[in-house]
Order: sequence, then structure tokens, then C-alpha cells
Amino acid sequence: MSAKIRKVWFISGTSKGMGLHLTKLLLALGHKVIATSRNMDALISEITENRKNLYPVKLDITSDTNVKQTIDDIVKKVGNIDVVVNNAGYSLVGSIEEMTDEEFRATLDVNLFGTVNVLRNVMPYLRKQNSGHIINISSNAGYVGFEKATSYNAAKFGIIGLSEALAQEVKNFGIKVTVVAPGQFRTEFMNSIHYVKNRIAVYGVDEAEKMWSQFSGQQQGDPEKLAEILIKITEMNQPPLHLLLGPDTYELVTKKRKEEDAEFEQWKHLTLSTNFD
Repeated sequence: MSAKIRKVWFISGTSKGMGLHLTKLLLALGHKVIATSRNMDALISEITENRKNLYPVKLDITSDTNVKQTIDDIVKKVGNIDVVVNNAGYSLVGSIEEMTDEEFRATLDVNLFGTVNVLRNVMPYLRKQNSGHIINISSNAGYVGFEKATSYNAAKFGIIGLSEALAQEVKNFGIKVTVVAPGQFRTEFMNSIHYVKNRIAVYGVDEAEKMWSQFSGQQQGDPEKLAEILIKITEMNQPPLHLLLGPDTYELVTKKRKEEDAEFEQWKHLTLSTNFD
């Protein structure tokens, strides 16, 4: 796969997982990558080749002030940003009853409000240059609710709604938006899952932790293919707004849509009964 136009990419969460795979591929293709992470040592140790166009930046995406200062500084240094990938995130496993307020809010701070902080502060530059492509990483958990994942579901459902609204806001500025919903890919994501500290036995979080730990490394999704697809959509004149990635995600989401349609029809008589007579 060859790069057609060298671009400047801003990617959050690049020290491991999908963000790292994407960063390595982009650098190999000659793109410039502003690679952000809280863990600079891990990022630097992973990037051993093609470092000429790497701009590693320590960033706390939950801090609006830190995000603004970082983006302002990096644009002065690099000149522009062509593609923004909001990738940083983690999953918290546990029932809503078990989650503390701090645990629930922390999940949203990283997975949802971190994305909002990046978007708010990068938009003035994208709007001024009248171009850009924003790629927000959601999940199949942004379309389908899963037990013991309520805070992650809330964040990832939010990313999809946010992306749909954002696409309407920025289309007149030549800016494209794609929200990506990956399924299970063979990255380090499983190893970074957080689990609730206060557990109630009937919800089975101990068993869930054992299952996810055993599943790590067995995922069918190839992260290299995912990275190639993300690059490919930035070369399209009309990229998708919604992009499901992985057969597991396609099956889950399409099944859910059919079930929703059937439920809407079942209760249509109540839905249509609310106007004044």
C-alpha cells in the first residue's frame, strides 16, 4: 500500500494497541505523525524505525487546558493538521451498581470528553485551512449495549451521536468526519481493561475478568488491516460517516437494528397515539 499524499496526522493513544499500529504504518509510508500519549517512554521505545517524521507529545486528553496548549504548540511547529484520530480509550467492566461515581466518570472523561477536548481545540485550525478529516473511534459497544459495560457503552454511544452532529456542523468547511466501530482486534486493548474495585458476587465480574484475560491474543481482527483501512478512507473524496470494522461488529449491529425495527413496529400503536385529538 503506497501513500498518495503525505499528510500530517494527529493521533491520541499511540503507545500501544491500534494507535501504535497506525502510527508505525503511517511513518513507514512517509506521513508525519503527531503521536500523543500519557506514556512517552512506552511510545518512544516502540517506535524504532522511520522516526524522522515522528512528533511524540505527552498529552492528558482529559485536560482541556493541556490539549489546547499542545495543539497550539504543535501547529506552530508542524504547520497544519490534516487528519485527527481520536483513539485513546479504555473499557471498565462491572455493573452500574458496582461502579463508583469516580470510576464511571473517569471512563467518560477519557473515552468521551477527551475526544471533545481534542475536537474543540483542533477545529479552529481545520476550519481556517478549510480541510481535514476527523476519525473518531467508537466501538460495536457504541451501537449495542452490553452488560457490565455501562460506562463504556455510554461513552461510545456518545461518540457516535457526537460524530453525526459534528459532520453536519463542519461539512461547509470542507472537513470530513468518520466514526469507526471496530470489533475485537488483536491488540493490547484486552490487557488494559479496567475492572470495578467493589464487586458484588451475583454480577460475575470475577468470572468476566478470567474470560477476558484468556481471550486476549485470540481476537480474529488483524490490526494491520484496520490501520490500512483508516489510511484508505482519508484518500477518498467521499468517505463513510459510519464505518463498521470486523465481521463480529457487522453481525452484532445489523442484528440489533433488525430487533429494534421489530420492536418499534410492535409498539407503533402507542408511538402514534400521542397527538391531541
